[in-house]
Amino acid sequence: MPGLKPYSGRIADLSLGYTGNQLVVWAFDFMLYPFVIYKFGIFRGGVIMTFLSFLACLLTMKFYDWSKRDWLGIEAAKELREYKGNRNIGRLTSWILKKSDPLIFFFLSIKFDAFITTAYMRHGNFTGMGRREWAIFMGSLLISNIYWTLACYMGITLIEWSWEEMTKIVAG
Repeated sequence: MPGLKPYSGRIADLSLGYTGNQLVVWAFDFMLYPFVIYKFGIFRGGVIMTFLSFLACLLTMKFYDWSKRDWLGIEAAKELREYKGNRNIGRLTSWILKKSDPLIFFFLSIKFDAFITTAYMRHGNFTGMGRREWAIFMGSLLISNIYWTLACYMGITLIEWSWEEMTKIVAG
């Protein structure tokens, strides 16, 4: 069908990019991160994981810029900021996205990581990282890793406490 190829290529990019990114993020966040925090503790483990997050996010950003392909839909999401159509939800989304860069920065840092936060907040597409982007990247890296270190530590503490309580009940 004429005109189908651009959309099918776009869908393939997004499907493959999203799936690959989710697999890496899942393994990193839910396997490696808790293991390192458990093994090395909240402070040393947090520093180790922040360094590994730095490398992972930086390499992902380099690949993203090198490929010049929006395989996560980040550039498409940026376009929502400039929406001028008739749909109320589109106008509301555009208004919110234009109003509060600090709020968006904090939200993206907690929900995602430094790569996604920086790619979304930078001006232009696939433009590399200048001084502003490095500040966003490093700030997001710190916020996201402090949050995730605390989340993992609390999860590990809860599991350890639950295990101790269960063994007390069983031992009776």
